[in-house]
Amino acid sequence: MTPNDTIASMSEILKLLSDKTRLTIVALLKEREMCVCDIVDILETTQPNISQHLKKLRSGGIVNETRRSQWIYYSLNLENNPYLSDVIKHLPSMKDRIDAHKPNSCC
Repeated sequence: MTPNDTIASMSEILKLLSDKTRLTIVALLKEREMCVCDIVDILETTQPNISQHLKKLRSGGIVNETRRSQWIYYSLNLENNPYLSDVIKHLPSMKDRIDAHKPNSCC
């Protein structure tokens, strides 16, 4: 990969993270893998909204998805973008918000 390719790739990923909701999702996933329904409840928004953000993060290679039965779980993908580890380590902990959340019975 040339320096220009690397900069272009990093630019696209950083654009994805410039959205507050997507950055918050990444902060949540920094704590643990999550189902979309739990992210919806914690962020108090709609499922289609979160699904669109997750789709963009997945397309950008920032998150992985794992299907378990009918549910999809999301986790961070730092393997292809090691520089993201440096960005993510500076995100505030979302542990309190996750712990305050009552797990959804949907998954």
